[in-house]
Amino acid sequence: MAKKNNSNNCVVLRVNEKTREKMIKYYEDKKRDKVIPYVVFQAQDGDTVVTMYESGKVMFQGTSADIDAGMWQDIDGVQKQDKVKIKKEELKYYNSSSIGSDEVGTGDYFGPIVVTSCFVSKEDIPFVENLGIKDSKKLDDSKIIKIAPELIKKIKYKSLIMSNKEYNEKYSSSYNINKIKAIMHNKVLWRMVHEEKLKYDYIIVDEFAREARYYEYLEGNPEIQKNITFMTKAEDKNLAVACASVISRYIFIKEFDKICDEIHIPLVKGAGVDVDNIGKEVVETYGKDKLKEIAKYNFKNTERILGIMIF
Repeated sequence: MAKKNNSNNCVVLRVNEKTREKMIKYYEDKKRDKVIPYVVFQAQDGDTVVTMYESGKVMFQGTSADIDAGMWQDIDGVQKQDKVKIKKEELKYYNSSSIGSDEVGTGDYFGPIVVTSCFVSKEDIPFVENLGIKDSKKLDDSKIIKIAPELIKKIKYKSLIMSNKEYNEKYSSSYNINKIKAIMHNKVLWRMVHEEKLKYDYIIVDEFAREARYYEYLEGNPEIQKNITFMTKAEDKNLAVACASVISRYIFIKEFDKICDEIHIPLVKGAGVDVDNIGKEVVETYGKDKLKEIAKYNFKNTERILGIMIF
């Protein structure tokens, strides 16, 4: 059996007020003097750094994080959050000042594609963690609507919105979804780097295409942002990408609601059977041209919607 490598673990617990007081008392003589915004205390316990946030989250980081967090997990009022395994070589991307980008809407039949780049400095990390920022796919829309405005006030960002009308005009066999994403990512990253003049360590993109292929999509563009680090599941490894995901989702929700208000039909996100039923209603009410304006026409949903329509 392979030996489990627990080095550089990160375990997050959510604690109630009673347990919170117990932990404050327990770590009293192990606290660091460093004052961090939105942090109740940070302590060094052997190989583990323990950080308690005002939100009620407690993060254990280090070789013995599993063991030290496990000491509290059997106590009433403690909820274990998603445990994140961060490899040693990836910690530098998390604990850094970085620019990250992510997109939303590419899997939704209705609603636009939104791509956002964000800048998160080292000093911003506690603020972002305290908001509970993570990949927008892991947060429901009500949470996004609550935290995104706070994030937007604090974090620099650049966003691009591509309507489905524009998407349908551009999409072809030589202009596929990955090329569209590459062009949009490049634009928001270029703008962030060249308009803001920031001091950053890394530019990170959640990998949707191999690096060589990504730059092939950008051939002929006079403004290409280079020196990008591509990684899978980047939103879990870098807070700038996670923030970009959340802000993109927030903008997507707002734009999606505008379409619903315009056509007076409550649209459905995603690309499932419920979407097909709504698509039929759109066609019955407004005709095929309206569907092509507000939906991604190359999706299989279009065949299912129009295939059973009687004109």
